[in-house]
Amino acid sequence: MEWIDRLNQAVDYLEGHLEAPDLGEAARIACCSPYHFQRMFTLLAGAPLSEYVRRRKMSRAAADLQHGERIVDVALKYGYSSPTAFNRAFQVVHGLPPSAAKTPGAVLKSHPPLRFAITVQGVEEMEYRIEKRDAFRIVGVSAPLSKDIEENFQQVPQLWGRAAADGTIPRLAGLMDGEPRGLLGVCDGLESARYYIAVATSAPAGEGLEEHTVPAFTWAVFPGTGEGAPAIQALERRVVTEWLPTSGYEYAEGPDVEVYLDPECTKFEVWIPVVKAKG
Repeated sequence: MEWIDRLNQAVDYLEGHLEAPDLGEAARIACCSPYHFQRMFTLLAGAPLSEYVRRRKMSRAAADLQHGERIVDVALKYGYSSPTAFNRAFQVVHGLPPSAAKTPGAVLKSHPPLRFAITVQGVEEMEYRIEKRDAFRIVGVSAPLSKDIEENFQQVPQLWGRAAADGTIPRLAGLMDGEPRGLLGVCDGLESARYYIAVATSAPAGEGLEEHTVPAFTWAVFPGTGEGAPAIQALERRVVTEWLPTSGYEYAEGPDVEVYLDPECTKFEVWIPVVKAKG
């Protein structure tokens, strides 16, 4: 489980650079792209990376204030350009303003450094298959992915809403003639940094549509059922915490693909790119 060790090394780096953390450097230590680092962190920790960093900063800030440092100095130390922004962040975490942290008996909240350790329970079976697939062409609509994964959690559902409202989804269904067969959600966090709602097809991209090529990969494919993003995310979390640690595979640097198999999008598959684990 070298990838867990690498994630912990990246967390150690963040802990040592809380004043000005470089998420790109943390991702490099974890041997993955910034997008995949944030995604993996969120699935394992149950909270976005940015929220974890914010909580750790405010835990440190509370200790600094109790040791007599000035509010304005602590705010600048942790990257807040104004006391107002710092006050807001501090109150969200601690439930009281920074000035109250200096008061004897003030009740503050401590968020200790995180450490990843996978416990494989195996309570519920998981179906999966491994597929080697050549590159395939998709046509659809897309939206840019933000470096902040929390923003993507808002932008991607909005893209789906627009595609449903303006007739794009049935239009795409009429173009579908390739594999994987179904309506696709392709999350490419690498060079293009975009999320696509698309289908695999040989048809030309018509007006308002764009084409993209999903590279050749070995894929681990997991079937699932349920409604909306929570069902997808729950399955992805099980993949990372239950299947991946003992599978003999690691997450590869490639796009994640959601394949929706019915018109209501309640029957789906999650495709993750994988490589054989080292050693």
